[in-house]
Amino acid sequence: MMLPELIDQRKPYGSLLLERGRCMWAGFVLVLSVWLLPTVAKADSPAIDSVKRQIRQLLADKNSRQVASAYQHLGGLYNQQYGYNKYTIDAYANELKYYNLAGDSLGYYNAHITIADYYSQDYLMQSYAENYLNKALQFFARTENQQKVIECRLSLANMLQTKEPLPKSLLTELRETERLCVQHNQSQSQSYALNLLASSYLRLKQPDSAQYFASKSLLIARRLNVNWLIALNFFYLGLVEQFKNHSANAVAYYQKGYRISESEKNIPMLRELSKHVADSYSHLGDYKNAYQSLLKTLTFTNQLYYSEQTKSIRLQELDRQIKTLAIGKQLVEEQSRHQRMLNSALVAFLIISILGVAALVFLRRQQKLIAHQQAVIAQQQIRQLELKSLQAMIEGQEGERSRIARDLHDGLGIQLSRIKLFVEAHQEQLPPSVKEPLNQFLDEACTETRLISNDLRPYALSMFGLLPALEDLVQKLNLVNETNLVLEHYGELPCLGDEASVMIYRVVQELLNNALKHAHAQKISVQIITNEETALISVDDDGQGADFDKIPAKGNGIANIHSRITYLGGQVMWQSEPGKGTSVMISLPMQRLVKDSPPVIAEVENVNPYPVKHVEPLADVVM
Repeated sequence: MMLPELIDQRKPYGSLLLERGRCMWAGFVLVLSVWLLPTVAKADSPAIDSVKRQIRQLLADKNSRQVASAYQHLGGLYNQQYGYNKYTIDAYANELKYYNLAGDSLGYYNAHITIADYYSQDYLMQSYAENYLNKALQFFARTENQQKVIECRLSLANMLQTKEPLPKSLLTELRETERLCVQHNQSQSQSYALNLLASSYLRLKQPDSAQYFASKSLLIARRLNVNWLIALNFFYLGLVEQFKNHSANAVAYYQKGYRISESEKNIPMLRELSKHVADSYSHLGDYKNAYQSLLKTLTFTNQLYYSEQTKSIRLQELDRQIKTLAIGKQLVEEQSRHQRMLNSALVAFLIISILGVAALVFLRRQQKLIAHQQAVIAQQQIRQLELKSLQAMIEGQEGERSRIARDLHDGLGIQLSRIKLFVEAHQEQLPPSVKEPLNQFLDEACTETRLISNDLRPYALSMFGLLPALEDLVQKLNLVNETNLVLEHYGELPCLGDEASVMIYRVVQELLNNALKHAHAQKISVQIITNEETALISVDDDGQGADFDKIPAKGNGIANIHSRITYLGGQVMWQSEPGKGTSVMISLPMQRLVKDSPPVIAEVENVNPYPVKHVEPLADVVM
């Protein structure tokens, strides 16, 4: 469940001191976060083991509907024991699969709602959650199942009320949904609708209205004994008290919600509560408790967004989408194969009936086949030529960069050094008003020459390899920018070919350059994950984001990044929304990157989707 980020404009002086103190121990907290990352226990509970045995028995009996129901129960147990984790989403995905096999539409779309609510906890999975909910809403609206329609509308409203700016129609929709809840006697859904109204009024900075709806929702939630709603209402009542500058009352409400959320293992709720408890303690001047609460916030944030398990959930959904597309492709191919079989039967019948006509048809078919093969061969040759042209262009660019870098270093650099030595040898003959500016100008010229030479052909890349070169690049960018750049590496990176190292370096350099120039980000994270088969590179920033579907590929470097990654046989995915940062994920096959790997042009299938004429040199970051 995504909670709104509320901004209190009336921070006392103690809060400013706390924010200044955060800068002093930020480095310590980052180190601390490494061993604070939560891990899933290896031992399952007896209840989970029992359900697993039950599933195995049901699978042997081929009872798909009961298997789906058992997987639903298993997902709830996993969530209760481990919190936000990949085992739960695997169980729900299997529930979806077996309801589909059983032909149970109601269970199938109920599973859509369950998966959507689970994904809504992670802001990077919001688009997938909306897709699942919209499919379920269409089905339940078509079957006039008002209870499920209300549930879908509330889940969609929960995600809408986190958007900036707040949609103008949201309050009206929530009031209409609350009316439907009363009409159809859905008390829990009514409590949730009132809770969302409280959250929306907090976003609009109307604390009295928010307090009214949160209190009303709390009464219903307590009567129904719905713990997560009780905790959420305590949270909003605490925000109201904090808005009124009653920090002690706010802490009391937060702690009530914290105890309930801790028993429910509600990680998103625990993260928000810890963060706001820290703010309230800072208002009260209790910086020790504020510091402890901030450490808890960091732990829950790492567990929810940055842990390896959370990333695996995101990658699992991407893999599931890819498998769905592959299944669709197989169905189309199967239909095409049946159609070809019918055509062949018709041709055989015509051959038996009219031998002459069949002969003409056969000859015509052979001519078309030959023409098609010739067209395929010609297309493959054109693709090979395009790849060779692209390879020659890239090699020419890098070769020219290297030549210019050598000329600057060995030619202009040496000449500037000789001039500097000459001036230093004759300093006594120069007046002070000329000597100091001249030495300064010479030092700046030498520095600028070294920087340009290193940027054209990084010394660290030539001497030490890709990872040291990227570490050097990030370190230099941190020196000249206010943005915090972080480079992380997981797995052992083998010795890469010179061409692959240069191209990967240029792509990462371009992505960092774009984030620094256009995103206005506060933090940029570069992660490299490698194994024996694949290298994954992700560049994430918390900047203003953009709609990449509407940005033209030509001239902005995006087409060049696609071209180079495709040339290496990889894939690149962009995920961004305005105001919510940008995430770029690059996947590269390791066999194409290591030294002595076969040339890329031998693989005709992996063709550059962008014409060669669109390829431009990657923009350089001037340091």
